[in-house]
Amino acid sequence: MAKSMYRILADNVFVILRRRRMKKFYALLSPSSDTRLLDIGGEPGTWTREIGQGLNFHVTQINMDLKPVPESAAGRITSVQGDATALPFADNSFDIAFSNSVIEHVGGWEQQEQFAREARRVAPKLWIQTPARSFPVEPHLVAPLFHFLPKSWQLRLVGWTPRAILSPEIKLSQLQAKVEEIRLLSLSEFRKLFPDCRILKERFLGLTKCYIAVRT
Repeated sequence: MAKSMYRILADNVFVILRRRRMKKFYALLSPSSDTRLLDIGGEPGTWTREIGQGLNFHVTQINMDLKPVPESAAGRITSVQGDATALPFADNSFDIAFSNSVIEHVGGWEQQEQFAREARRVAPKLWIQTPARSFPVEPHLVAPLFHFLPKSWQLRLVGWTPRAILSPEIKLSQLQAKVEEIRLLSLSEFRKLFPDCRILKERFLGLTKCYIAVRT
C-alpha cells in the first residue's frame, strides 16, 4: 500500500525532531543497561527506529491495545494492555516513566490529572512530553490556529485540514474522533500536573512547540 503524503512527511521530517528530543532524554536521564522504563502509550518504533542507536535496556509499553513488537526488539520491549489513567503497577515499579504526546489524548482535565498522578507514582524519574497549546499549529492535524476554534467548528472543518488532505485513506469520522479526544495543555496546566518536575520547552522556529516534564 502506497504511503500517504502525511506519512512521508512524518517519516522524513517529524522523525528528525523526535530524534533530537530523544538525544536530550538520554543526556538528562542517563538510562543504563539495568534501567526499567515504562513507556505510557508509546510505539515500539520510538525505541527501535527513531532513537538512532541500539536499545540496551528493557522497555515496558502500555496501551489500550497491544502493540506488536518487532523481532529485532524481542526481549527488550514488552507490550502490555492497560489504561494510562489506572496503571496496573505498584509504586516505583520502574526507574523511569516515559510518555511522548499521550496525555493530551486521555480525555478531559480529570483524566489528565489521573494520568499525571499515575506516571509520578510508578517511577522516581519522569520524562513526559506534550504539545504546547500556545504553538500556532495544531500538531495532530498540521492546521494553523485550528485548536483555538470552538470544538463545534473544529468538527465541521476537520475534513479540510492538511492532515485530512494529505491522508485521504483516513475517514472523516476518524478525524472527528481525534478532534473530540484531544485536549492540548497550557504551560500553567502542565506545571500544575507535574509540580515536582522541571518543565523544559522545546522550540521550533523560535516558538515553544512542546513541554517536557522532567524529574531526575
